[in-house]
Amino acid sequence: MMIPAAIELGVELRVLAEQGGMSAELAADRVGDYTDTATVLDFARGVDVITFDHEHVPQDVLHALVDAGVRVHPGPDALRFAQDKLLMRERLSELGLPVPDWARVETLGELDDFIAGHGGAAVVKTPRGGYDGKGVRVVRSGAEVAEWFATIAEDGRSGALLVEELVDFRRELAQLVARRPSGEVAAWPVVETLQVGGVCSEVIAPAPRSAGKLADVAADVALTIAEGLGVTGVLAVELFETTDDRILVNELAMRPHNSGHWSMDGSTTGQFEQHLRAVLDLPLGGTGSYGEWSVMVNVLGGPVEGSLTDRYAEAMAGHPTVKVHNYGKAPRPGRKIGHVTATGDDLDMVVYEARAAAAFFQD
Repeated sequence: MMIPAAIELGVELRVLAEQGGMSAELAADRVGDYTDTATVLDFARGVDVITFDHEHVPQDVLHALVDAGVRVHPGPDALRFAQDKLLMRERLSELGLPVPDWARVETLGELDDFIAGHGGAAVVKTPRGGYDGKGVRVVRSGAEVAEWFATIAEDGRSGALLVEELVDFRRELAQLVARRPSGEVAAWPVVETLQVGGVCSEVIAPAPRSAGKLADVAADVALTIAEGLGVTGVLAVELFETTDDRILVNELAMRPHNSGHWSMDGSTTGQFEQHLRAVLDLPLGGTGSYGEWSVMVNVLGGPVEGSLTDRYAEAMAGHPTVKVHNYGKAPRPGRKIGHVTATGDDLDMVVYEARAAAAFFQD
C-alpha cells in the first residue's frame, strides 16, 4: 500500500520479501531471510533508507545496518520498545505516561499475587511476537498460562511475562502521529476502533464524542511517545478510554497501522505517503480530513470460494462512493485480506455504506 504513494512522489521502492507470492511482490526485487544479517546488509547496499512493515527484524540485524552507515527508520533504539512489551511499559512509565497497572512476573506465584491484588483477574501478555489478539489472555489463575512460562524460559530472554490490570474500558481508541528525524511531528484525528476476536474490524475517524479534551490528551500522549522514544516514521498508539474517564496506553506500532488505513481516502495526507515523507526527512503533509467522517471496515476472512475481484461488480455498483482496497492475499478465516472506506458528513450513512460494501466480500 506504500507503492501508490511512492509512485506519486517519484520514489523508487525496493522490497526484501520474506517469501515469494507476498502482497508486496509488485515492488519486491529480492526474496530472503530478514533475520539473516548478511542477507539484509547485501540488500541495503542498493537503497538510501531502510524501513519496515512490521517490528520483527532482530536487533542485531538493525544494529549491523546502523554500524554499516545505513539510514534505518525507525532505528533500533526506538524499535526495541515496539518489539518488547516489558521494555515499552518500563519506558512509558518512566516518561510519566498513563498506562494500566502492570508488573513483570517470572513465576506462577508472582502472577497469582498480582491477580489477587487486582480483583481476581488480569491480562497476561507475552512480551514479544503477539499481535491481533495473539499472545494475550485474560486469566484468573497463573495456571492458565503455565505453558507460556515454560516456553519463554527456554528462549534466552529471562522467562518473564507482562501482567496488567484488566481495564474496565468504555471503548478503544487509536492515535496516529508521524515524526521525521529533524523533529517535525504531525497528528491525525484520534479514531475509535472496534475489535472482533482481538482483531480490528472497524475504524471511525474521528472518534465520536472526542472533540476537545479527549482529542488533545490522545494527541499529546502519542506525540510525547514519539519524542520520548525517538520514533521516525508513523507511530500508532492504541488507547483505552476507561469507564472512569481515563486515557491509558495499550499498545504501540512503529509503522503504518490498520487503524490509519482510513487516511488513504479520508485525509489530506495518507499514512503511507506520510511514512515515506518522514523516513526521507521531507516536510510532513497536512492531516486534515476530506469529509466530516471516515469509516473503514476490514474484510476479514473473505469469500469461501473465489476471490475479492469476483465480487467487484456487484459491490461497486451498489456502493459507488466506497473505496475498495484488495491486499492480494488468499482468503483465510480471520485474515485481513482487504478493507473498504466510506466518507461523508452523515455518520450513520457512512457507517452503513462501509459495512454494506464490506459485506459483499465476506461469507
